[in-house]
Amino acid sequence: MSSMESVWEYREEVLYPRLFGERRTGIYVLDIEIFTEAFGQATLDPCWLHLGVFEFEPTAERGSWLYVTSGASTPWDSEPSEYDQDDYSWLGVELVMETSEKSPWAISILRRLLAFHVLICHDRFGDAPPLDYGHRIPLGRPIDGSESSELRHVVLAEPTHYPATAQLDSGKFDFLHAVGVTEAERDYAKAHSTEALIDILAAKGGFPVTDPHRTSVL
Repeated sequence: MSSMESVWEYREEVLYPRLFGERRTGIYVLDIEIFTEAFGQATLDPCWLHLGVFEFEPTAERGSWLYVTSGASTPWDSEPSEYDQDDYSWLGVELVMETSEKSPWAISILRRLLAFHVLICHDRFGDAPPLDYGHRIPLGRPIDGSESSELRHVVLAEPTHYPATAQLDSGKFDFLHAVGVTEAERDYAKAHSTEALIDILAAKGGFPVTDPHRTSVL
């Protein structure tokens, strides 16, 4: 039976390179400040500080830079004898974002989304639902930190260009693909559905890669 460490190692050393390529940097881990300053949390579990984000360089098959979280599927609370491959492993997701160029801001966004998901799953925000496909999240600022970008929200979609679900010995997890959107696009998703917006974005080059310089497709 696989230990937690071997599950962790398989995801980072076998699964991710197979899906996203061999050339990467990271891991850019969560820190105390992201919980205390960004989300006002006075206490946290030390294991949360082992979660983070990898940056993968473009490959021959993928022209984008790809950022993916690692740790939300680690079986922190389960013994190997309790593993169930038909169930979700710990928090059951990892988050992904693709960008048109090397983008340190994508690391920042995924770290915040990951910390937010951890806190939701540990009941720090009442009955707020865990992050999932279709969710729309305001950033409160331009996506890349520049006032010129119109993208001030992200939506979470099911990926179709890499597997949406991955299997670990401790259980499965879903990849939630984040993409930046404008205010008008967010409003369209609220009125029609995130899935309907993704269809339009995909047809007009706004999905799956986030380009902070693009204008609204609506």
